[in-house]
Amino acid sequence: REVFLGPAVVEEIRRIILESEITTVDDINWKEAPPNASRQELEIKIGNEHIAFTCGEIGSMLDVNNSEDPKGLKIFYYLTQDLKCLVMSLITLHFKVRPIPK
Repeated sequence: REVFLGPAVVEEIRRIILESEITTVDDINWKEAPPNASRQELEIKIGNEHIAFTCGEIGSMLDVNNSEDPKGLKIFYYLTQDLKCLVMSLITLHFKVRPIPK
């Protein structure tokens, strides 16, 4: 599927990413996913900056707090949750056939 976003939505996504301070994080100490296991990936391109993050599946905040880098992984966890909520809200709004029942 293809999606077209207006400048306001793109700017909001940019604001969320920049305010999260994810660009100051390094994923070198994050748990890697074993082969054939679930993992989470995030790739960000803003201006000339291009960063990619990968870690094993995060089940809960307990996994984050027990990691070798809880501060960095917490930033990643909350950013991915925020972006997922925004995208799911946009999808729900877009595909809602009758928002107000007759």
